Amino acid sequence: MTVLKALKKIFGKAEGEQSSPLTPTPVTPSAQRVQHDATAETPSRSAAPRESKSVERPLPSKEKPAKPRRERAAKPIDTWKLEDFSVAPAEGKTRFHDFKLSPELMHAIHDLGFPYCTPIQAQVLGYTLNGRDAIGRAQTGTGKTAAFLVSIITQLLQTPPPKERYMGEPRALIIAPTRELVVQIAKDAADLTKYTGLNVMSFVGGMDFDKQLKLLESRFCDILVATPGRLLDFNQRGEVHLDMVEVMVLDEADRMLDMGFIPQVRQIIRQTPVKSERQTLLFSATFTEDVMNLAKQWTTDPAIVEIEPENVASETVEQHVYAVAGSDKYKLLYNLISQNDWIRVMVFANRKDEVRRIEERLTRDGISAVQMSGDVPQHKRIRALEGFREGKIRVMVATDVAGRGIHVDAISHVINFTLPETPDDYVHRIGRTGRAGSSGTSISFAGEDDAYALPGIEALLGRKIACEMPPDELLKPVPRKN
Repeated sequence: MTVLKALKKIFGKAEGEQSSPLTPTPVTPSAQRVQHDATAETPSRSAAPRESKSVERPLPSKEKPAKPRRERAAKPIDTWKLEDFSVAPAEGKTRFHDFKLSPELMHAIHDLGFPYCTPIQAQVLGYTLNGRDAIGRAQTGTGKTAAFLVSIITQLLQTPPPKERYMGEPRALIIAPTRELVVQIAKDAADLTKYTGLNVMSFVGGMDFDKQLKLLESRFCDILVATPGRLLDFNQRGEVHLDMVEVMVLDEADRMLDMGFIPQVRQIIRQTPVKSERQTLLFSATFTEDVMNLAKQWTTDPAIVEIEPENVASETVEQHVYAVAGSDKYKLLYNLISQNDWIRVMVFANRKDEVRRIEERLTRDGISAVQMSGDVPQHKRIRALEGFREGKIRVMVATDVAGRGIHVDAISHVINFTLPETPDDYVHRIGRTGRAGSSGTSISFAGEDDAYALPGIEALLGRKIACEMPPDELLKPVPRKN
C-alpha cells in the first residue's frame, strides 16, 4: 500500500486528488468559430462587388469550443502543367482554357476529359465568373452541374476563407430536391476539387444523422450540398451556420416547387447573407411564372441563360409510342427486354406502388431489377444505383422524383410504362438516355388510362410521335419460372 501511494505521489495523482485545473476539457468542434488575425483584411466576394447591406443575425445558441483546423491537403500538381491539357480552338465551341481558371481546377477538368464547354457551361460561366447572379433553364444532362461547380470553386480559390469561422459554416451552399441528385452533385464536386484542398460535404435524409455530424465536426466545410429538410435539421440544432455563404445554388427549382419544398427553402435563405452580399444561381427545367417570381425575390440583376429542352429530347433520342391495353403492358415490357437482351434499361411509372410491382415481377421472372422511389432507404438506393451503373443490374424502375437525380452513362433505353401527367417530365425521363451527344431510344406505352397525356407531350416537342401497335411476338405470355 505504501508503494502504491508513493507511485501516485510521483505521478502527481495522490489518492483522492481531483484533476488539475490545467487539464484540458474535451471539446466538440462542430460550431465554434476559429479566431484568426482579426486585423487582416478579407478580400471582396467577387470581381463585381455588391453594395453591403449587412444585417446582424443572432447565432444559434448551441456553440461548441473549437478544434484545430484540419484542411484537406491539396494534391501536388508540380508534375502536371497546363501545357499537358492541349485543346485546339474550334469554331462555335468554347474551351475551358478560354476562362481564367486555376491550374488545380484545370487539372481536374483534364482528368474528367472535358475539352470543350457545353452550351449551358459556356453561357453561364461568362456571367458567373465575373460575380453576376444567373438563372439557367436547362435539362439534366446538359452539363449545368459542372457550370455552377466551376464557378463556385473559382470563387472559393480566389477569395481566402474568412478570418473568423465556425467548423460548420459553409462558404458555398447547393440545395437540390432529391437525395440522388445531392449525392451526384457532391460526387461531381469531389472530382473537380480533388487538387484544391476544398472540402465537400453532403447532407441528405434517410442516412445516419450522427455519421453526417461527425463528418461535419472533423473539418471545415467549404461546399455543402443538401436536401432542404436535412439542412434545416442541422441548422436548427445549431450545427450548421449559413451566415458566411458566398455562393448559393438552387438546383431544379421547378421540382422543389412541385414537391412543396419552397417554405423550407425560404427558411434556409433567411439564414444566409442578404442577396446583395452573396452570389445566387438558380436552375430550372422550366421558367414558369412561379419559378420566375422566386428568382426575382432571391437574385440581383440575374443573367438569364436558356437551353431549349426540345433540342435535348429530339436530336439524340429515337422516340416510339406503342398503343397497348393496360393488361398487356407488363408482357410488352418483359418481351422487349428479354427478346432484345437489353442490359441497361430505365423504366418509369407514375406511382410508387406501380414501381414496386414492376420490380417484383421482373425479378420473379428472371430479369435483374431494382426499384428507386421515396420508400427505399437511402443506403439501399445508393447500392442499387451503383449496381445499375456497373451493369450488374439490368433494369431500374423509378418514379419521376427519384429518377430526376440519376446520372448514369450508357443507358440504352428508357421505357415509359405509364405516360407522365406533366409533359416536362417526359423530357426529363427520356433525357436519361442519349446523353452527351450519344444516341438512345425511348419507348412509351400509351394505354386507355394515360393516352390523354400524349397531345401535351407532342405540343412541347413541337412534333408528332407516331403511335404503333406492338407486334404479336412482343405480346406473348411471360413464361413461368420453376
